[in-house]
Amino acid sequence: MKTWTTTKIRAAKGGDPIPCLTAYDFSTARLIDEAGIPLVLVGDSLGNTMLGFDSTIPVTLAHMIHHTTAVTRAVRQALVVADMPFMTYQVSDEQALTNAARLVQEGGADAVKLEGGSVIVNRIERLVESGIPVMGHLGLTPQFVNQLGGYKVQGKNEEDARQMIDDAVAIAEAGAFSLVLECVPANLARQITEMVPIPTVGIGAGPYCDGQVLVYHDMLGLNTGRVPSFVKPYADLGNAMSNAFKQFAQEVKDRTFPDAAHSFGMKALANP
Repeated sequence: MKTWTTTKIRAAKGGDPIPCLTAYDFSTARLIDEAGIPLVLVGDSLGNTMLGFDSTIPVTLAHMIHHTTAVTRAVRQALVVADMPFMTYQVSDEQALTNAARLVQEGGADAVKLEGGSVIVNRIERLVESGIPVMGHLGLTPQFVNQLGGYKVQGKNEEDARQMIDDAVAIAEAGAFSLVLECVPANLARQITEMVPIPTVGIGAGPYCDGQVLVYHDMLGLNTGRVPSFVKPYADLGNAMSNAFKQFAQEVKDRTFPDAAHSFGMKALANP
């Protein structure tokens, strides 16, 4: 039995903050799990980080199942949440249930994440009633980027802020066990966190949420594009890897690798 369950995550509300990181492959997921991170998100951000897409829109259910399976093979303690990609849950409750079930049955996910507010409350209720835990997602919802007009902070005016509060309450009442708040003013995130009985997990939403999530490519310096301003760089692995690749290439050209220490020997062949 895993150490971290949806029940334990929900019970962490108002307690010690919950760290959360993305993972998309076996090796990284193993390291994250061994570091004691309680919540692992197989985000559709893999479209940007792993597949080279400009947005999350092209990510398919097949992509998500493939990467979720790799992550769940590695994770022994953390709760694994898989994103439901664009247009895999918007059409109907039945579509949402069928596709969420595949992420759980085939991918091994412990829960799924859906983007959107009150319009998807029925979807959340149907999934939860069917035994599939749900994490909500409000604020900057990347699957709605074409409607939002770009990657911008959400909830900056009073009308939008009130709508987000209403959406958060509705998502909690529908049975979601937690809620991501992305690119939301810190004070609004604080108000939502105080109003809902489930943990909020912030990304670019200030320090008052019940937990924090980052895309590991961003925090480790592996993202070749623009890094969001809310990301703190914890390492510069991109440059370290680039330098290692260049050193390897040069040593191969110079014939200094492989040397005797990195080669196998054998007894001399007898003369025929």
